Amino acid sequence: MPEIRNYTLNFGPQHPAAHGVLRLVLEMDGEVIQRADPHVGLLHRGTEKLAESKPFNQSIGYMDRLDYVSMMCNEHGYVLAIEKLLDIAPPIRAQYIRVMFDEITRILNHLMWLGAHALDIGAMTVFLYAFREREDLMDCYEGVSGARLHATYYRPGGVYRDLPGTMPRYEYSRYKSNREVDELNELRQGSMLDFIEGFTERFPGRVDEYETLLTDNRIWKQRTVDIGVVTADRAKALGFTGPMLRGSGVAWDLRKKQPYEVYDRMEFDIPVGSNGDCYDRYLVRIEEMRQSNRIIRQCIEWLRNNPGPVMLDDHKVNPPHRKDMKEDMEALIHHFKLFTEGYCVPPGEVYAAIEHPKGEFGVYLVSDGANKPYRLKVRAPGFAHLSAMNEMIRGHMLADVVAMIGTLDIVFGEIDR
Repeated sequence: MPEIRNYTLNFGPQHPAAHGVLRLVLEMDGEVIQRADPHVGLLHRGTEKLAESKPFNQSIGYMDRLDYVSMMCNEHGYVLAIEKLLDIAPPIRAQYIRVMFDEITRILNHLMWLGAHALDIGAMTVFLYAFREREDLMDCYEGVSGARLHATYYRPGGVYRDLPGTMPRYEYSRYKSNREVDELNELRQGSMLDFIEGFTERFPGRVDEYETLLTDNRIWKQRTVDIGVVTADRAKALGFTGPMLRGSGVAWDLRKKQPYEVYDRMEFDIPVGSNGDCYDRYLVRIEEMRQSNRIIRQCIEWLRNNPGPVMLDDHKVNPPHRKDMKEDMEALIHHFKLFTEGYCVPPGEVYAAIEHPKGEFGVYLVSDGANKPYRLKVRAPGFAHLSAMNEMIRGHMLADVVAMIGTLDIVFGEIDR
């Protein structure tokens, strides 16, 4: 009789399905996985330690780089923690803008997840469709902050600036015909709110297109149904949050259960799964995109009818207007102090959490009264999900590893922080 023994297989970090820098050490019995050991530390950004050496304001940009697919949501968690320590609240218009961009970010995240997950499993077309919609939303990011990815748009006390009255337009070039450029610019004639409203009208039809390609596709179902089943009790015990928890049938969403900003004024539903497998988690995320679309439409309606400030008028926390800074000595001093040493925050400790596209993103902030955090700890949703990899994948085949990594929706910036 031949001697049969387990062998060890390295999966990643250069594997195209091991998004980013995941290294999985798989113990295999033939094609069946007996054990999976995720190795982290290949990225190690040191964000928490870096934030402890900088004034509070200067770390907002670092938050964008944690989960670099859900940029503004990371900022939101950090900025909320600072506002709790300072005991300040942003103007109501800023809160609506934050909620709107949180939901735009949720759609951006889920589109990236959907395209990459489908591509990993073997569906090419969805990737191209998803990026078509991402491009419009990326233009909104660029319109308000000047950056397509790392926006640094949320600030303690509000947001960097109000929504612009015009959208950037394409210019004529030799790469596109004038007719194509005119068609692209047709949607960009009004303000940013008009552009986003146009997007929300088109988007439900686009989601229908994704579903037509995948939801009843028998190959998609063969790859995802009954793969990586997690019961509701195990999901809670493993620290799952977000779509991973809701896919197992637990209706937990911080926007409903612990509302922040103006989520208590919004009408939306929490989608939940029943089986707790990869397919249910796919369906939950698809429905979340539709619900985000609903929330964005409600924000647009309110923002149209209610102009107002988007930043606290407190120059101890936010800089004076540039025009004032050039003419008024006191404004110049405020500006100089704010950008050189920042502001001192009262001693204390706070935990602020938001419903990030991937789950509960929390920031635990300890202040000793100085102008920089004494301790910053980020509670990243992806870390708990990756930790459950061994339990979820045991007994599955090697091909299911790819489906499992996709359904976790991991981005390594927040795991290896």
